[in-house]
Amino acid sequence: MNENLRIKRVIQRCGCDAVLPFALVYILYIILHGHLSPGGGFQGGVLMAGVVILLYLGHGFEATVDALSYHTLHKSEGVASVAYVALALMGVAAGAQFCQNILYTHGSIGDLYSSGTIFWMNVVVGVKVITGIGSISLLMISLLAGKDIDTTD
Repeated sequence: MNENLRIKRVIQRCGCDAVLPFALVYILYIILHGHLSPGGGFQGGVLMAGVVILLYLGHGFEATVDALSYHTLHKSEGVASVAYVALALMGVAAGAQFCQNILYTHGSIGDLYSSGTIFWMNVVVGVKVITGIGSISLLMISLLAGKDIDTTD
């Protein structure tokens, strides 16, 4: 391999590794503070595509697939969907409406946990979008790399 190309790959890997933790913390911040500021579960979850691309650019296809298992992401998306429906049904169980905020009496205004059920729904939406976008990004990267992800269980 060309020495110049090897040096460029090392620089690219180190750059991706330097940005990756900040991207993950930013995603977590956007998801957890979605009820207090612009952002939320969907916006934070969509940023996961950037994390998948950083992993791919820095470490290649095999390392990305090993770090983010397609099957685990796909199953976690289903679990997040069920969790959202369970949170939404809490309102019905309490004698209110579907998706009604019934835990709003907990927390002080402006605190991280101050919006009751909305906070938990926001987090679950973030997990659902992270897993969905992550699995779609893995499939797109597999097409780009010309390799196959075994999508059968």
